[in-house]
Amino acid sequence: MISHEIEGYFGRESVAVGETIRIHASTTAPRFRVDFFKLGAKPRYAGSTPWLPGRHRPRPLVAGRADPSVDWGWDAYPFTPAGDWEPGLYAAFFETADVTPALRPLKGFGRDSLVVRPHRAENRVLCKVSTFTRHAYNRGDGAGFTDGASLYDDPVHIPGQGHKVSFRRAGGIDFLAYWDAPFLAWLENNGYTVDLCTDLDLHEDPDLLTGYRLLLSVGHDEYWSTEMRTHTTAFAGNGGNVAFLSGNTCWWRVRVTDGGTAFVSDTDHRVDDVCPRLPAPDLWWTIAPENALTGVSFRNGGMWPGGWPGDRPRTGFTVQHADHWVFAGTGLRDGDRLGEGTGLIGYECDGAAFVRDEHGVARPSGADGTPPDFTILGIAELTPVHDDLHHPRAGHWNCADREADGPRAATMGVHTLGAGTVFTGASTDWPVVTASGAAPAVEQVTRNVLDRLGG
Repeated sequence: MISHEIEGYFGRESVAVGETIRIHASTTAPRFRVDFFKLGAKPRYAGSTPWLPGRHRPRPLVAGRADPSVDWGWDAYPFTPAGDWEPGLYAAFFETADVTPALRPLKGFGRDSLVVRPHRAENRVLCKVSTFTRHAYNRGDGAGFTDGASLYDDPVHIPGQGHKVSFRRAGGIDFLAYWDAPFLAWLENNGYTVDLCTDLDLHEDPDLLTGYRLLLSVGHDEYWSTEMRTHTTAFAGNGGNVAFLSGNTCWWRVRVTDGGTAFVSDTDHRVDDVCPRLPAPDLWWTIAPENALTGVSFRNGGMWPGGWPGDRPRTGFTVQHADHWVFAGTGLRDGDRLGEGTGLIGYECDGAAFVRDEHGVARPSGADGTPPDFTILGIAELTPVHDDLHHPRAGHWNCADREADGPRAATMGVHTLGAGTVFTGASTDWPVVTASGAAPAVEQVTRNVLDRLGG
């Protein structure tokens, strides 16, 4: 049997119910199709495209590598899903063999996914899929192609603009399988129904949040545009709520270009082993500190080096203000550890600059732009600290910005923003631990946040 290569991407990663999807593909097979599975408590087969004519198209190259900065321009195939497709997140599988979809092993999903949006809010909670971050890390190295490039590996820097990343290219990473899919399963198993959107949706549409009570950020949410922040802040100002069950959140600013098919971000990532511009102009904390939105920043947190997600300490958050509504029903008391024995802290986590009062309670100092009313509900000091990821003693917390003053700690907390409330779990792996079932108190806190802020 001949083994054919196939890979693809979508012209846009989200569509409204009933809209046409534009599928771009390259294959050595004479024909192909795409199978779609809706993710939830259990992945459910939703449907397939008809068999489509296969054509092989080259990858655009730069310095011998798959160019991460341009639209790959592969042939487009329009497909309109059946009218019974529900809003949600769909995993897509590009197939060249006539395999019964219901028998397909769902492994490796996350490289190709699609959000189907309702035309207007159908539920009270909108969960945002962090697609800008996924594109930043995408090396485009699927289908046996190893010479990929990304914002982190051999990026392309446009003079006077920054590093450029195109959304229209194949490849990907398994963000979806690690963060989004398990958490969506947990939501459905616990009786929660949410709508979904992508970063680009939030960026483009100032009215997207109309009708919702709560915006959820989940997992690794590193790249934010000015428009995303503006729309989220306005939503909170009008009484909407936000929950960051995420970490490394809003670290880099992006500017969406090329008609919504790419972004540019002037970062500190190396091109030919040289940083084009330092200090990097698009660090949010140097422009408008992300603390004003999230309450915390990766600047005052850190990451656990080594293999992702890493064998990091399992200490959890030390609880403060255990009488707060966030802890209702957990049975926790001040000084207890939330998530102890799990990887709740990290692998990347955010913090607020803090001081301790005469009772040892951590309070925000405000030196980093954290709002005065930010209540630190849980704290996990990141010790020991080691600055060099390549040092033989690597395996200690590597802190995000060595210039920041004071100790570094993941700081879970809550504050007000306008008429709204903002909760932060301050860690990339909050949804992973929630979905694992290993920490009932973390699950209860998550329910409290959804019930209180989502109405």
